Amino acid sequence: MGVDYYNILKVNRHATDEDLKKAYKRMAMIWHPDKNPSHKRPEAEAKFKLLSEAYDVLSDPQKRQIYDLYGEEALKSGQFPPSSSSSASHNQSYASTSASYPRGAGHYYNANNNNNQTQQQPNTGSFRFNPRNADDIYEELFGADANGGRGNRGFREGYFRNNYNNGFGTSSSTSNGETRKAAAVENLLPCSLEELYKGAKKKMRISRDVFDPSLSGKLRTLEEILTIEIKPGWKRGTKITFPEKGNEEPGIIPADVIFVIEEKPHALYKRDGNDLVVNQEITLLEALTGRTLELTTLDGRNLVIPLTDIIKPGAEVVVPNEGMPISKEPGKKGNLRIKLDVKYPSRLTTEQKSELRRVLANAP
Repeated sequence: MGVDYYNILKVNRHATDEDLKKAYKRMAMIWHPDKNPSHKRPEAEAKFKLLSEAYDVLSDPQKRQIYDLYGEEALKSGQFPPSSSSSASHNQSYASTSASYPRGAGHYYNANNNNNQTQQQPNTGSFRFNPRNADDIYEELFGADANGGRGNRGFREGYFRNNYNNGFGTSSSTSNGETRKAAAVENLLPCSLEELYKGAKKKMRISRDVFDPSLSGKLRTLEEILTIEIKPGWKRGTKITFPEKGNEEPGIIPADVIFVIEEKPHALYKRDGNDLVVNQEITLLEALTGRTLELTTLDGRNLVIPLTDIIKPGAEVVVPNEGMPISKEPGKKGNLRIKLDVKYPSRLTTEQKSELRRVLANAP
C-alpha cells in the first residue's frame, strides 16, 4: 500500500494545476512548522514534508502519470512492470493484470477501462525520482517574501534543506535552533479595588489577523472574546497570558497576548501589599474621650470599630483579617490599618483654657 497523494491534498483525481496550487496553499497554512507551537512541531514537520511531496508529484506531469499507473512505491524505487510490446497478446496480458499495481494508498487503477483503446505508457527508461525541496515549493507558491516580508528565503536555512532519504534538518531561525516568536503584546487591565477584593470576570474583545484555509491561506480579521477570571487578592502587575493570540504571519509564531492588572484608585481605601489602609480624622475631644468608627468594607459589610483608648496623633489601629484576600493562601486576609489624625481646635477662649487646666491638672 502506497501513499495517497490526492487524499493528502484533499483533491480529486482530475484536479488541475490551479486546483493543486489552491489545495497546497490551504494546507500549508495549517501545517507549516513555523505556524505551530514547539510541542506540535514534530507532527507539523512530518505533515508539511508529506504535503510538499504530494504537490511535487501531482504537479509534475511525468511523476503524476507514473504514480497514477504504478503507485508511490514504484515511483520512488524506479522498479516498473514490463512495458507493453507491439504484440496484441502481450498488450491484452498487461491490460488484464495492470490493476494489481496500486494507485496511491490502496486505490487501484484499471488500465483496461476501454477495451477499444490502448493507454499510452510513460517513458520510464531514464526516470529517477528526484523530489524537490519543501522550501523551494513554498517559496515558489508564496513568493520570496514569504518569511514575514523580510526578503530572505523563507526556509532555506530552516527545516527543509534535506534530500529525500535524509531526515528533517533542524531549524536555524534563531541562534538556539528555535523558530522566532513575535514579541508579546501587553495591555493594561484596569480593575477596581472591589474587583480585586471579591474577584470578577471580565470579557475582553480582541481583533487579530489570521490565515483562513477556506480563502486559500489569505489573511482575514478575526474578532474573539477572551474571558479573564480575576482571582480575589490579585495585585497590580499580575499578568494573564493568552498564548499565541497575536496576529498571524508567515514564518513567525504568533505573539502571546498579555493583560497586566492595573489597580484603579479607591475613594476610601488604599492598598499596601495585603493590607488595606484608611485615613480617619477625629477631634481632640474624641481622641481623649473615645469614638466609634463605622466603615463599609469592599464587599459591602458594615464594620464597627470602637475607639476606647486615648488616641495620640499619628496613632494606627489595626483590625486583623479585614484586609485584602491573600491569593496564594485561600481563606486568609491581610489587616485593615486605620491611620488616625487628631484635629486640634484652631483657638480656645480664656474660659476654655482655664477649664482644661482644671480638668487635666491631675491627669496621669
